[in-house]
Formats: sequence, structure tokens, C-alpha cells
Amino acid sequence: MADKLAARDDDALIVVDVQNDFVRGGALAVPGGEAIVPLVNRLSGVFAQVALTQDWHPRGHASFASSHPGAKLFDVIDMPYGPQVLWPDHCVQGTRGAALVEGLAVDSAFLVLRKGTHSGVDSYSAFVEADRRTTTGLGGLLAARGVGRVFVCGLATDFCVAFTALDARAAGFETFVIEDACRAIDADGSLEAALARLDAADVRRVASSAVLP
Repeated sequence: MADKLAARDDDALIVVDVQNDFVRGGALAVPGGEAIVPLVNRLSGVFAQVALTQDWHPRGHASFASSHPGAKLFDVIDMPYGPQVLWPDHCVQGTRGAALVEGLAVDSAFLVLRKGTHSGVDSYSAFVEADRRTTTGLGGLLAARGVGRVFVCGLATDFCVAFTALDARAAGFETFVIEDACRAIDADGSLEAALARLDAADVRRVASSAVLP
């Protein structure tokens, strides 16, 4: 864990996918996902620059098991861009499941970035889609706004949070994951593997107490 980190003007908080389908009662609920909302709101009040992401899939998205006859949920198939986990239909554009969780602080955000919008390519990261070629433009936008440090929280630690943090670090930002403001799916060792990748990439894992005054 890091020592106390005073918020700076060149810090940005990225709040990843705090959406109805990822909390209790949702199509792909992350255990305890709804519990992070009050803490995320407190964190949003500390940072001068806040960006939110939304998973925002068209119907029949390639990452949905229902799009592959005979496939089962959570199978892994080969796509043109590499292995793809097959998920339940979730965060379909315009549905309640895709909406941000009620009560999430959004007024201070300068951006709501919708990802996973291309029907044939998944996108865990807020920076680069799963083909590892298509960028969202977020890295350039943060650089243009003078951001030097990126703090990431949200859902889920072992997928969209981790991929976002890894790509923030690869883009040259000093990067932190606020662990207690995240929750994980943690299937088949996915959390342990994700944390190992974060540590290897020099993404620092911190508690919210290190950031909050």
C-alpha cells in the first residue's frame, strides 16, 4: 500500500462501469458491486478531473454467448483478435442494465466514455479495445488535459478495471488502482492473475484512505 497521496490538479479518477448489470440483480452481477457506490462518490468529490465509463454493447454483440449457437456461458472462443470469454447479454445499449447505477455521482464528470460499441470486438479497457489496435482516444484526451496520474476504481477489478489500469500505465501515466473502491468477479483465479499483471506493470494498488482527506 502507498503512503498518503495528496490529490493534485493533474490527477484524474476513472470510474469504470458502475452500471446496473454489474450490481445485485444485474445480468452479470459482480459480488458486492453495489457497495462501492458511496465510496466512489466520496472519491469523485476529491478529484478535479473525473471520467466515467459505460459498457455499451449493441444487441447481438460478439462477446455474448447467445450470439454463438451451441456455446455456453463463460466458454472461451477464438475471435480474430484473440481469446474471448462469452458473457451473458449485458449492458445492451439503451437498456436499464446499461444505465449507470442510480445514486452514482456523475455531475462532476467531464466525460462519460462508452466502450464495447463495435459489434464484433469486445472492449474491457477504457483506452484500447480488445483487438489491441482500436483506441478510444482517452489517452490523448487525458494528456491534452495535462493529466499525469490516473486513479482507477469500479467494476470489475479483474477485468475492466485491470485492463484500464494497465493501458493507462502503458500510455505513460502514473497509475493507481483504488482497491477498496473496486469489486472482482474472481472466477478461476482471475483476480490473482490480474493483480500479478498490475504489479508487474508497476501499477500501484492503494486504499481509498490514502487518497481521501
